[in-house]
Amino acid sequence: MKLYLIGPQYRYAIEQMLLVLFPDQRPEYPEAEPQPGENALISTLEFLEEQVVARAVLTWQGKTARREESLPLSELTEDTLVRDRLLQRILKLSFFHAAVEITGVSPPWGALTGIRPAKLASRALEAGDDASAVREQFLHTYFVSPERTELALNAAQAGLSAKKSLRPDELSMYVGIPFCPTRCAYCSFVSADVEHARRVLPTYLDCLNREIEAVGALLPQSGFVPRTLYIGGGTPITLNAEQLNRLLEQLQRHIDLSRCTEYTVEAGRPDTITPEKLAVLRTHGVNRVSVNPQTLRDEVLEAMGRSHTAADIYRAYQMARDSGIPGINMDLIAGLPRDDLAGFQYTLDGVLDLSPENITVHTLALKKGARLFFEQKGLPDGDTVAQMLDYA
Repeated sequence: MKLYLIGPQYRYAIEQMLLVLFPDQRPEYPEAEPQPGENALISTLEFLEEQVVARAVLTWQGKTARREESLPLSELTEDTLVRDRLLQRILKLSFFHAAVEITGVSPPWGALTGIRPAKLASRALEAGDDASAVREQFLHTYFVSPERTELALNAAQAGLSAKKSLRPDELSMYVGIPFCPTRCAYCSFVSADVEHARRVLPTYLDCLNREIEAVGALLPQSGFVPRTLYIGGGTPITLNAEQLNRLLEQLQRHIDLSRCTEYTVEAGRPDTITPEKLAVLRTHGVNRVSVNPQTLRDEVLEAMGRSHTAADIYRAYQMARDSGIPGINMDLIAGLPRDDLAGFQYTLDGVLDLSPENITVHTLALKKGARLFFEQKGLPDGDTVAQMLDYA
């Protein structure tokens, strides 16, 4: 879809709204003037004497809708982040209402974009709002469906409950290993295919070990102690058993883990999991690992760039069970290329039969850093993805 933005440029906000409302469209920014009848959005942000107004003129398949949203200038604070958030909100809402008017379809998450809708609910609850106020905001400001509103509220309340269990001197620590055996088609993270980046891996680990030592010296001075430790990536166990052992020994040597109640290593890719690596994790007190299939269908694994089969997933899961590590998480993604509702149901049912301690279900998010953003072959439509999530 052609996008014409007039006023302050919030391209990312408009592009995220475009992905929600018209998932098969990609943003174009023509240099020429808008042409009558073309599929296009003209989005304007104008500052007036007492208010700022966002206007959307949307033309789609021969229909045109005009909607606007406004905000009193007095609500714009000096805080740049808050100011940007408010301006982006009215821009997105004007686009949203114009699209709903033309298509007659309102997405389940309404005008919300991004990957953490519960964060909005958490922020409101922490600011002193009660559950009814959060519902009001979700339903009538962002036009989220009642079912998704309750889901976000429940997630926020659970997250805040966990947060309250932290003592004032406790924190969570993350260690990043940005390497993978291959790069998945949907991945937009800072991560390198280890076959192409193997030469820099030892240098990276040397630097990481020095940083662990430095952080270990700073923590006692700050008075903080880790409550949780998460090693993620990338795929941390792309490292061999010797490299893993050296990393975990360094953490044990320099970081006080005496109050660490959850020690997670994202084992992730089944094609990287071996009994030797799992034994290293168990020896160093790791009590939770992720075995992330994303799907149990071989044709979907191939389409997303994985170099293993569903049979490898089952073998990796059994190895993790046999290792004695007490907690196993498994990640799934709804909306992968070449997947359908029956395939997603087959995957989720198969994972439930394995009885992992928890399951994480993601919705495929198309990001510019991912190969899939540009290819988009064989993706299920929005209605199918919604049915996958409803089944979950």
